[in-house]
Amino acid sequence: MHHDCSPPELLVILLQIAYKMKVDNKTDVYSFGVVTMEVIMGRHPGELISSLLSSSSSSSSTSLQVTTDHWLLNDVMDKRPSPPMDEVGELEVVVAVKIALACLCVNPQSRPTMQQIDRALSMQGPPLLKTFSMITLGELLGHRGETS
Repeated sequence: MHHDCSPPELLVILLQIAYKMKVDNKTDVYSFGVVTMEVIMGRHPGELISSLLSSSSSSSSTSLQVTTDHWLLNDVMDKRPSPPMDEVGELEVVVAVKIALACLCVNPQSRPTMQQIDRALSMQGPPLLKTFSMITLGELLGHRGETS
């Protein structure tokens, strides 16, 4: 564990350890998701994680859907490096964010394994069905719409 963990991230990890009394591969997968989103966003994804945690604890998934449906992928990406310039680069970003969001699932049993992550990163996905600048985090979480 990193000493600079945000409270929501630390809470999830601590709850998993307390529940199972061990750190396992699902905890590592969660950390992989945090680091991946930090690289994509250019900052710690604490606000995103807090939003995912608070909406998953509500009685309805509607609040998560409303929150993430309004966040464009393009808007949460780090603006310092140049954005992807071609469809291949855009698709790679979409796949990485989809995987990272799956890794941040509150329920550890719903997270992918590192083997599944490796397989998903190695495969070439179908072309994007939507303009990159219009893709929302909600779509990458599978709430609605088609991205690839």
